[in-house]
Amino acid sequence: MGRHEDVDGLDIPADAEFCNWGNPPTGDRDYVALIDPRRLERECFVRSIELLHPRFVTLGYSSVAEYGKASEDNPPWAVLFHVGSRRLSDPDVNSEFQALIQLRGRSPVVVLAPYDDVHQMIAAMDAGAAGYIPTSLGIDGIVEAAKLAASGGVFLRHESLARLRSSIAAEAAPQSDAECLTSRQAAVADALRRGKANKTIAYELNMCESTVKVHIRNIMRKVKATNRTEAAFKLNAILPNADL
Repeated sequence: MGRHEDVDGLDIPADAEFCNWGNPPTGDRDYVALIDPRRLERECFVRSIELLHPRFVTLGYSSVAEYGKASEDNPPWAVLFHVGSRRLSDPDVNSEFQALIQLRGRSPVVVLAPYDDVHQMIAAMDAGAAGYIPTSLGIDGIVEAAKLAASGGVFLRHESLARLRSSIAAEAAPQSDAECLTSRQAAVADALRRGKANKTIAYELNMCESTVKVHIRNIMRKVKATNRTEAAFKLNAILPNADL
């Protein structure tokens, strides 16, 4: 143990780790930003990460507005947005999350939640999140998820993905529902389930982008999907034999 230094009357080991607040580090150490309005939970979370991963600096912020005031000269690897007991579908939470997505710059945003809710998961991914993590995953798992997001990946727990697929499959239209699609809708549906953008679909199928949008709206209505992600999962259930 190194020598002790006096800090506000307390003897603190010289090599002790401290939580970091507000100002991004200027060195080469990795760090993430955590946004959580609950002070105690935020401070405990930050401290836990730094105790288990000393080189993984974590900065805590009480709101997106506070985070937005931080220096952009050294952006974080990733931003962890903790919804706590709130829900992403709550108007104020959704508004804050959308603001975060807009100002995040080069930093991917990962949603942390105490529950593994399929609808919240879909909402987060559709809004631009790079991951959805239930806090039951633990500190080590959250750190690894942040690293994956920082490298350009998208993180969903295997259990979460399985629950998502099961939920979508249970609600999906029967196999015969594929017959309700016109030939052009079927072609658009096949491209949609592959994750292709409207512009790409229009080019490949030789149609106007506005026509593609109309087809997609009709497809979503027929399979009872509320967004593209849900539609893609349902189309995979309807057209299981297509070559992906």
